[in-house]
Amino acid sequence: MYRVKEGIIGYAIGDALGMPTKGQNREYLLEHPTYKMSPSIGKGLPKGAWTDSTSLMLATTNAITKKGLNYNFIAENCVSWFTSNKYSSVCESFGIGKTTLKALIRYTKREKNAYECGEDGFENNGNSSLKMMLPIAYYFMANKATKEDVYDTISKVCSITHKHSISICACYIYVHYLMFILNGENKYIALKKLKSIDYSMFSNSTLEYFSRILIGNLAELSIDEISASSFIVDTLECVIWCFIMSDNYKDCIIATTNIGNDTSTIGALTGALAGIYYDTNKIPKDWIQDLRKKELLIQISENFEKYLRLSSYK
Repeated sequence: MYRVKEGIIGYAIGDALGMPTKGQNREYLLEHPTYKMSPSIGKGLPKGAWTDSTSLMLATTNAITKKGLNYNFIAENCVSWFTSNKYSSVCESFGIGKTTLKALIRYTKREKNAYECGEDGFENNGNSSLKMMLPIAYYFMANKATKEDVYDTISKVCSITHKHSISICACYIYVHYLMFILNGENKYIALKKLKSIDYSMFSNSTLEYFSRILIGNLAELSIDEISASSFIVDTLECVIWCFIMSDNYKDCIIATTNIGNDTSTIGALTGALAGIYYDTNKIPKDWIQDLRKKELLIQISENFEKYLRLSSYK
């Protein structure tokens, strides 16, 4: 009904394929493309391992399954990932960004509510807050809410780690795009719909950063005009661009794996969209076989699906 497993498995596969190519040069990857799961010798990670992108998504998903929109519990679950290796694909946590780490350490000192702990400088607009947004989109598919409630929730979850308005706006756009796709919208129509939702809570100076999504046409841009950096605006543009420029899950993820720079995060965020939108039965079997901790991913997916079904009846 909610296609939770499709989104979560699609997310983890995109993350795992992009893990070994993370940080590599785009020109090199386009000449020597990767098409399969590989270990990362330099990072000491085995084939099929997923990164902090999937870990943060799972921590948020499991927290909502157990306690609903309890922001402090979401933060506690994220803390348990990097302190006790919970929600990790290997026996140790890795990849946590400096901004995320500072915010979660601040929360552990219990000085503030979780959604007051995020860093709010312009330099703190990395893409980690996007990693927590997939379960938020699912949550609002099962729970009726006003647009004010949706904004408030996205803002608070984002602000657990990143409080700057640019980060909040990026998460707001990504969640709405996910919800359009979950509702069965054509991906091009969904992109057009992003232009007409309410952005009155954001300043013009913030919205200017998203003009290529909200005013322009991403589908008309060439790969040379798309950045794959970890700046949250670049990441969001790259995710949507890779999704709309491919017509099946396999090609979509191959594109993100070989786009260069932050390939694991871009692969994960795009993988969720592609997993929901396309037939996941057509995902290459070897990708699924090589994916680490499939049982954990499936268990969390099934538990969250049950939670959403029960929520929808309230």
